[in-house]
Amino acid sequence: MTFGKQTFEAGSLKDADLTNARLLIVDDQHSVLESLKSLLDLKGFTTDVAQGGKAAVQALESRCYDVMLLDLEMPDMTGHEVLDYLRKYQIATKVIVVSGKSSFENVRKALVKGAYDYIRKPYIPEALITTIRNALAAGRLERQHGRMQEALRVSDAFHRSIVNNSPDFVYILNQDGYFIFVNDAVEKLLHYKKTDLIDRHYSTVVYEEDLDQAHYVFTERSRADGRARNVELRFKCKKYSQGKKAFDVHLMPIELNAAGGYNDSDTAEVSGECVGLYGTARDITERKESEALINYQAYHDMLTGLPNRALFEDRLKQSIAHAIRYKQRLAVMFLDLDRFKLVNDSLGHVVGDRMLKLVADRIQRCLREEDTLSRFGGDEFTLLLPEINSQKDAAIVAEKILGQLERPFNVDGHELFISASIGISFYPETGTTTEALFQGADIAMYNVKARGKNNYQLYSSKMNAAMYKRMAIELDLRKAIVDDQLELYFQPKYEIKSERIVGMESLVRWCHPKDGIIYPNDFISIAEESKLIIPLGKKVLTLACDEICRWQQHGIPPTRVSINVSSIEIEEKDFVPNMLQTIQGYGLDGSCFEIELTENTIMKNHEEMVQKLQVLSQHGIAIAIDDFGTGYSSLSYLEKFPVNTLKIDRSFVQNINTNGSDACIVDAITSMARGLKLNLVAEGVETDYQLSYLRDRGCFEVQGYLFCHPQKADRTIEILKNSRRVIPSEVSGN
Repeated sequence: MTFGKQTFEAGSLKDADLTNARLLIVDDQHSVLESLKSLLDLKGFTTDVAQGGKAAVQALESRCYDVMLLDLEMPDMTGHEVLDYLRKYQIATKVIVVSGKSSFENVRKALVKGAYDYIRKPYIPEALITTIRNALAAGRLERQHGRMQEALRVSDAFHRSIVNNSPDFVYILNQDGYFIFVNDAVEKLLHYKKTDLIDRHYSTVVYEEDLDQAHYVFTERSRADGRARNVELRFKCKKYSQGKKAFDVHLMPIELNAAGGYNDSDTAEVSGECVGLYGTARDITERKESEALINYQAYHDMLTGLPNRALFEDRLKQSIAHAIRYKQRLAVMFLDLDRFKLVNDSLGHVVGDRMLKLVADRIQRCLREEDTLSRFGGDEFTLLLPEINSQKDAAIVAEKILGQLERPFNVDGHELFISASIGISFYPETGTTTEALFQGADIAMYNVKARGKNNYQLYSSKMNAAMYKRMAIELDLRKAIVDDQLELYFQPKYEIKSERIVGMESLVRWCHPKDGIIYPNDFISIAEESKLIIPLGKKVLTLACDEICRWQQHGIPPTRVSINVSSIEIEEKDFVPNMLQTIQGYGLDGSCFEIELTENTIMKNHEEMVQKLQVLSQHGIAIAIDDFGTGYSSLSYLEKFPVNTLKIDRSFVQNINTNGSDACIVDAITSMARGLKLNLVAEGVETDYQLSYLRDRGCFEVQGYLFCHPQKADRTIEILKNSRRVIPSEVSGN
């Protein structure tokens, strides 16, 4: 989670900017320092580390830093005290707080003391890198603004000698508005020769759209009260790409007083004839462009050029007000790209960013001119459809968008496919506030995700109940992990020829105190979304270790246990050492375990995943690819990863006797496993025909209801002691 008021285009920083920038990482934990430093070094940043607040102060005394990553809770000197030190000595270092303390008060206090942004631990590396780049971009713009302000201050200091050496355009107009004097600066600023303007009217240089305003301040207003005036005008420039420049124009009437002299004070009473105007024009083009850029960045996404959340919310509020006044309807869409993270992880953020631009362009083609498409961040977009006649109008737009996204994207030679989940809410049916419309569209979008993605859904009040149910499951699951409500069941894997057990797959069950047994399909997806899958996975490993030790106490020979691991678990930086430490803590060998991963899991963070799996393999832990054949990845990974086993997905096995295409897939997988010398296990075997077919194709290990249902731990001990085939009648009701 990050908290920030301003977002800049991270991509606008050049590699040289990253190399020249210096970062300071401050934390009292050495492991955190090393982890952050490794990440930032890998991304090309120059970093120093300081273990604790006092060390940070010492580093700041000896060197300037562009960005500081600061922990708040440190024993010797807190992060808040470090922020106080920076403010006291006016050190212009951008501070990004990286802390596990994310309470409102901690965030507010840090931001009040000058922190640029706040990121909660555990952080998402991509979000951290983006925030750092944003901080560097913000610092650069501030420095540019500071330099500009300094230039203006210097210019003011020389105002006394503006006629001879001013960089400003200095001129005198007669009472009819004709130039009678111009200084040399006009040639540099506007690329007019002095002789081109003498005896010419001021309209010669004033931009056409500003002529009415110029006439008012140059003639009518100045003559009305004789006061000095300031106005911003655009002047024509012969050699500027925009054709015009912005100037801050200062005007002072030249008046004859009663004695026949000139009034030279802008506070003098009008006492005589206005004979002309004395003026200076300061070039503020760069400042105006910077202000325009800053304003643009405040309300637009710099990658796609689309409105950002702030601008979208403002337009939505205006549309709601308009709809109330004229009794109209409007729709809000929340669009989330499916599997976009896989593109980023496998091909990199450059390809991902280019694909986002293409996606935005295709969506824009489906909209009317009065519609608003916004990028909320990441792979999320929102759409505002004002003045619609019915819900069907919004549904038609959603169908057009899905149709546009069906066509392949060609990015840097890669043919990529993407889909989207779209949720739609309506004013006034869903609600009459921006919050209600956002929430309704968000809930509808997640409903699409839960039903398989690549579709759209109109919000209905029934979805609230589903959302609250998911929230209740998440809360209960947190308690279940702590209160030992989780239990492991085991399903044997059999060798076909001998019908002897060659392994066990562990399957978690949730023994809910009120709802009874809850199966993984009903809570694993929620555990992954909430990151509860991490403590849940640790609990499953601990329970598996407990059971293996029990088996050893009963004299059961070593039997390898398979554990399902999600991508979220294995992406944790401490996953491998934590797993090895747990296994070794029980005095067990790695050969007692096998981890089952899906194809999509191992394709995320490809290089890092290879390294982690190699370490596990070196400790004797076997690697199996679960649900093989259902993923989206290239089969080339089989040669790069230390894979031992392929598991044929149950969907292919169950259709062997009814679907010829699935039988062909099974044939292909068995041939592939044989060629790569990999072990092969078929899941979901339920009939003798399936068993016979698999045996004939060279698959010699199976699991399924034909042999044994998943069993409780105590029953598993009996099965392992006998190590024989269990027929369905023996396990009915389990």
